[in-house]
Amino acid sequence: MKQLFTRSRIAALAGAVLTALAPAFAWEPNKTVEFIVPAGTGGGADQMARLIQSIVAKHNLMKQPMVVVNKGGGAGAEGFLDLKGAKGDPHKIIITLSNLFTTPLATGVPFSWKDLTPVEMMALDQFVLWVNSETPYKNAKDYVAAVKAGGPNKFKMGGTGSKQEDQIITVALEKTTGAKFTYIPYKGGGEVAVQLVGNHVDSTVNNPIEAVAQWRGGKLRPLCVFDAQPMGYDEQIADGKSWKDIPTCKSQGLDIEYLMLRGIFMSPRATKDQVEYYIELFKKVRATPEWQDFMKSGAFNTTFLTGADYAKWVEVEEKRHEVLMKDAGFLAAPGN
Repeated sequence: MKQLFTRSRIAALAGAVLTALAPAFAWEPNKTVEFIVPAGTGGGADQMARLIQSIVAKHNLMKQPMVVVNKGGGAGAEGFLDLKGAKGDPHKIIITLSNLFTTPLATGVPFSWKDLTPVEMMALDQFVLWVNSETPYKNAKDYVAAVKAGGPNKFKMGGTGSKQEDQIITVALEKTTGAKFTYIPYKGGGEVAVQLVGNHVDSTVNNPIEAVAQWRGGKLRPLCVFDAQPMGYDEQIADGKSWKDIPTCKSQGLDIEYLMLRGIFMSPRATKDQVEYYIELFKKVRATPEWQDFMKSGAFNTTFLTGADYAKWVEVEEKRHEVLMKDAGFLAAPGN
């Protein structure tokens, strides 16, 4: 009871401080803000957007309401094209994932991140190789050996969408190891985790936040993280292990690294005052206990960027994804 009381007081005080320190803005929303998720429900982007919505409402960080709207059709093209077409409308924002790059590259849809207005990077998301906890695989080496021994296309890799992040990593796994998976696409990371729990697929490369509940419940087992170094969170999650205890895939002989953007963009022609409003809004969101807990539970890389630094990072990532997509054979044919 004492712990719960202390946390509630901390949250209340944080909200009071944020409200008291709120500056007067040259611009602020005068109607409902539509927060677009260019993906299905239950995935990492959806979970982050809905958490932000709840924090904004709980701490009264905005005078107007914020509503989350999923527009994941066409691998997210539905959401991106909607925002692109909302020129000059500051009441629409979008949370991005790597389909910011992969969707136009794979489909030829007439869209680029340059069509939008960058606001800020909220965090970077990790990718983890997961298997069902009922399987005998304790590390990535054992699992890859089983996939190779099983023969081409015998093992199923579940992932979000086609020619997107999960399949890019799957192809990289195949190129690195010589193994060959049957890739099964689903609408979102939440569904992907459910399919692995039900043994409908043999593995996934879900983000931590998309599978942590199933790991905590003893249904899934993490084998490695696709990053250069282990995740920096030492709070125990399951089986006496923390995120920090998950080895890098590189240490398991899989020389693959991949981090995904969780960032915010506005519609084209957004003004400086409008961008600054949202930067301040999300700065207050990141200061709350709820956000800090979310970062820990999802093992996020908490890198934060705005302005020219953010735009430069996005530009570099776009070029990197073009190389990755080309290597995987995922680029749209000329004229598509």
